[in-house]
Amino acid sequence: MILPLFPFYSKGGRIGMRWLRSLWFRSFRAKLMVVSVMCILLPALVTMVVYNYLTRDAVKEQAVSNAQQTLQLVNGHVTNVLNHMMYLCNYIQVVDPDMLLALKQLSVGQFTTDNVIYEEYQARRQVTNTIDSLTYAGDRSFVTIVLNDAVFLMNYQIADFDPKNLLKEPWIGDVKGLSGLNSYWVGTTPNAFEPFKKISPYQLTVGRHLPEGINGYMVVTILESDLHKYFKDIPEGHEMLLVDNNDRILSHIDSRRIGQHFPLLKQAQERQSDIVTMQDKEYLITASEIKFNGWKLVSLTPYKSAISKINAIFQNVFTFQLISFALFFVLLLVALRAFTSPLVKLDKVAVLVQKGDLDVRSSIRGQDEIGRLGKSFDQMLDRISDMLVQVTLTQARKRKAELNMLQAQINPHFLFNVLNSIRMKVLGRGDKESADMISSLSKLLRMTIQDNGTISLHEEVEIVVDYVKLMNMRQKQKVDLQLDVAVEVFLERVPRFFLQPIIENALIHGLSQQAGTIMLGAAAEDGGILIRVQDDGKGMEPEELAALQAKLSRYSAESEQAPETGKGFSGIGLANVYERLRMTFGQEFRMELHSEPGAGTTVTLFIPKQEESAHV
Repeated sequence: MILPLFPFYSKGGRIGMRWLRSLWFRSFRAKLMVVSVMCILLPALVTMVVYNYLTRDAVKEQAVSNAQQTLQLVNGHVTNVLNHMMYLCNYIQVVDPDMLLALKQLSVGQFTTDNVIYEEYQARRQVTNTIDSLTYAGDRSFVTIVLNDAVFLMNYQIADFDPKNLLKEPWIGDVKGLSGLNSYWVGTTPNAFEPFKKISPYQLTVGRHLPEGINGYMVVTILESDLHKYFKDIPEGHEMLLVDNNDRILSHIDSRRIGQHFPLLKQAQERQSDIVTMQDKEYLITASEIKFNGWKLVSLTPYKSAISKINAIFQNVFTFQLISFALFFVLLLVALRAFTSPLVKLDKVAVLVQKGDLDVRSSIRGQDEIGRLGKSFDQMLDRISDMLVQVTLTQARKRKAELNMLQAQINPHFLFNVLNSIRMKVLGRGDKESADMISSLSKLLRMTIQDNGTISLHEEVEIVVDYVKLMNMRQKQKVDLQLDVAVEVFLERVPRFFLQPIIENALIHGLSQQAGTIMLGAAAEDGGILIRVQDDGKGMEPEELAALQAKLSRYSAESEQAPETGKGFSGIGLANVYERLRMTFGQEFRMELHSEPGAGTTVTLFIPKQEESAHV
């Protein structure tokens, strides 16, 4: 590590570093290439290190998983064989009452007739027939029932094995001492059945005492070969064996290994690892316990052979990724150069334009973004001179248009003052009704020219009162406007002209410009103002009401859509009022419509109170 870094600490190295730093700050291409190299090479190097570390664990986990799957498959077969031995014991001891009665008669010599020989024969026959039927199918099972150490009942010929030899076995005392459903697993012993010694040199035996009241016990034996035959179906390289509680081998495909001690299982438990060492070789070991007798089924596999195929797959994938990284890096460098060349040229043109040369052009063309950018840049340079002239002419036309617009406007204040003068003259001549009409119109006009967006609620109510007065002067039949406004909400600030369109709708659409009553109520409620406008007009059909509510909902969901304006004095419309208040107060504002044909229409609004700063 010292030699490669040494040049950077020499004079030439320091110059080279300064050159790289200057290149970094000056060249976009250099920055892009350095960042690209870092984004490709650094992850590749990190991936190589992490990959080697993680692959080892992944390979081990996969090998253990494969071994466990194989072990579970064999464990199912072995457990079935041992379960069959337990089934024979349970059936003889518990299931068949007739058989138990026969065993009890043979054990104590209690028969119901004087023909003792015949009854004894029938009892023996019943027991042996039951045993034969239980062991007829499946693997060979040798069942021996011993009563009083003198009566022997079995499912084999005495020439194959003399059951009296059981009395000589060292474990027979343990079987006699059992009680209930407890079983004594003898384990593996030399095969005592003469015809089957060549097939299986060893046998496995389990013993159990007969139920209370019967002085005897039973012994069930199977050939060890009926177990290790399942060990032959495992994949090549695997070794399967059955061990007892003392780690002594009970069953193995190699009969010479039976009876030997198996220390690797204890070694794996002490190291808390699935990898054990034997004769300088590593082995992968997995075990599964047989619950009803504590024996263990063990799988042993050379670790190298277990991971060879999996490791080869990982190595091939890693090699492919490494080659892909290299090819991608080369293609990236070529693509970066092709990508950055137009940008470098465009940068040079921009520098010249900055110096004042508007005649230079990039001549960069293409169908991609850079080509369109170069073309747009050249078009921009072509239009700069024309745009300077156009900007000057546009400004001149704009000033002229503004002057014409100011000249065309009518001063609303002048009109308001003139109306007041006319009102005074009309009032002086005694025409009070016309003077009141002009006064109401003047007030409405004055409200329209105010600049502030909000007014007090009592001012808004006055606008409505003046508006109804004007409408009553226009139409033949009068409309009665009834007010029920609480005193505490008089000074609350509200938007201008939000009640007039609602009253206008009640006059024109609800009452159809006929006589009627409009009730306007306002009160404080839940941090806001609850306003209700109710008329006793013709109302609306359910379809018409639903269409109007859907229209308001559409304006609420699409705030950018301009509502349609209504007709009348304000030219605003109910939808515009709803949209304006919703945009002002947000989701807290509510407007509800209720109408029935012939029963009138009610518009209810809830306006939240504004902050104190809004009142200033």
